[in-house]
Amino acid sequence: MDKHNEKSRLSKKELRQIWYRWGFTHLSSMSYEKLQAHAWAFSYIPFVEKYYKDDPEAKRRLLIRHSMFYNTEPQTGQIINGIVASMEEEIALGKDVPEELPVNIKATLMGPLAGIGDSLIQGIIVPVLLSIAMGMSAHGSAVGPIFYIVAYGILGPLISYLSFFNGYRLGLTAIDKIIGDNVKRITDAFNILGIMVVGGLAAGNIVLNTKLEIPMGDAVRPLQEVLDGIFPNILPLSMVILAWWLISAKQMTATKVILILTAIASLGVVIGVF
Repeated sequence: MDKHNEKSRLSKKELRQIWYRWGFTHLSSMSYEKLQAHAWAFSYIPFVEKYYKDDPEAKRRLLIRHSMFYNTEPQTGQIINGIVASMEEEIALGKDVPEELPVNIKATLMGPLAGIGDSLIQGIIVPVLLSIAMGMSAHGSAVGPIFYIVAYGILGPLISYLSFFNGYRLGLTAIDKIIGDNVKRITDAFNILGIMVVGGLAAGNIVLNTKLEIPMGDAVRPLQEVLDGIFPNILPLSMVILAWWLISAKQMTATKVILILTAIASLGVVIGVF
């Protein structure tokens, strides 16, 4: 029997080793030249010990091809790791799969998966969890931060785990589902949902009221009541639009925007506007 055919496929335990090595070290060794590449090579050490223990040259080639530049959203990006694990397994078992294929898959999918992952994780899950945590933190309660840490500590690894094993199960067929028009539709859907979530959070959590009063005939009415009668929460909305304009049109950093908003709020309180 050929020595390649004598090799067994990856066990669940070995697949979990690849998964958690990448999932919990992807940002531990970063550089502008390679970004997350070092974690890829680290995650495949159990793989090379299984298949290439007696073949130093094959081991070297695998670690080199997985030390090239790589960067994507780490939770949903585990789909790529799962696909590549299935491809590397086929190569190790002597199947007709070129060694360049896993590298090409990584280069092809890391961009689309970054778009989907950022829209899902940063645009929806994180804002929703933070809004719940902020509500729980009213009056200085420590329950909010604890909730966020525990909730994200469960959801993050769960998304990562499911993405990896589904990527491994689907193999190359997963590519048809996450590139081209499909990924654009998915990304657009997540972006729209993310904008709705951020809008709801802004309306529910940003408070800005004016203390100014305006004459209404013989009486004087608070300007805030007039504004609420025309457009409720128009002042918080205006601050959100200002922040969006400074970031998108003026290309300012988030730190500068926060300082500008703080200066506006502080000046408004001093002169009695807010």
